[in-house]
Amino acid sequence: MIPLLDLKAHYETIKEEIDKAVAKVIDSTNFILGPEVQALEQETASYCQTKFAIGVASGTDALELTLVACGISAGDEVITTPFSFIATADTIVRAGAKPVFADILSDSFNIDPEKIEEKINSKTKAIMPVHLFGQPAEMSKIMDIAREHGLKVIEDCAQAIGAESNSKRVGSFGDTGCLSFFPSKNLGCFGDGGMVVTNSKEIAENIRLLRKHGIKDKYNSSVIGFNSRLDELQAAVLKVKLKYLDKWTEKRQKVASIYESLLKDSLVKTSLTASSIRHVYNQYTIKTSNRDELFKWLKEKEIGAAIYYPAPFHLQDVFAYLGYKKGDFPEAEKAAKEVISLPIYPELTEEQIKEVVSAIDSS
Repeated sequence: MIPLLDLKAHYETIKEEIDKAVAKVIDSTNFILGPEVQALEQETASYCQTKFAIGVASGTDALELTLVACGISAGDEVITTPFSFIATADTIVRAGAKPVFADILSDSFNIDPEKIEEKINSKTKAIMPVHLFGQPAEMSKIMDIAREHGLKVIEDCAQAIGAESNSKRVGSFGDTGCLSFFPSKNLGCFGDGGMVVTNSKEIAENIRLLRKHGIKDKYNSSVIGFNSRLDELQAAVLKVKLKYLDKWTEKRQKVASIYESLLKDSLVKTSLTASSIRHVYNQYTIKTSNRDELFKWLKEKEIGAAIYYPAPFHLQDVFAYLGYKKGDFPEAEKAAKEVISLPIYPELTEEQIKEVVSAIDSS
């Protein structure tokens, strides 16, 4: 059996350090917004090439708090992709705004900048690009559009910490970058966790206020806020892991490179990667016209695989009120029918990769 992701093997490589860090927090009895969170925030800001980082309870909260901190509210529109995890779009709704979808590029699965421009009107207040599967969106084009129209840019970096475009890290292009530390992420904790990175002192202060009920002084709230704090235990785990992140990314890139070479004569297609970007491969995703049959076949062979995402937002019941229909976003709909993600993690061996490819070739 080859799992999609092996968190046990991952933990074993740094078990002693993790256990020591967790024990230290437990011994301190300082569990909320203490020194571990503060240190992690500083280290994450440095890693992401930003001035500030603010720990929150999840990647979803990072998006929602950012929308509120940026002043997005009822009557506003936010342009985003229809092909992502649901949190990308439902946080826009919870902030009171309307998600407006723009189709994706066929090669990277990321939002198409040309399609963004078509959607902008007087109600548009922000663009929320997603760096899907660990590959940066076309941020230079997106930032040009945002500057021309005076729009905020909120980067969904949940799957892409450390990814780069022209040596610039994702999360440092827009007004904010939103990170997820869900256990399956390249930098994952032992539960839920998230972070907002930004170069704006004002946004950073707003998010710090929002994450603890809007409390400025004890028992005196200045705004309606949230209960969204990254806890010390998770921060301690993440601090240990952050030291190894670049090494793990290199291993993921090596796994992806082996897949690329072995699959080059296959009927399946791999997504293109420009030389100017650093893809961090939170997922290794291919596309094939017989995706559902391949998924079933790999499952029979006890090979982990996953389908992200079988239903684009505009065709899901929750967004029926927006009035979209089948055919509105053909590239997103095509990707939803064709993509499948293969096992990828730093501990995956070349022999295991060959076994996965052999199963694909025999399907």
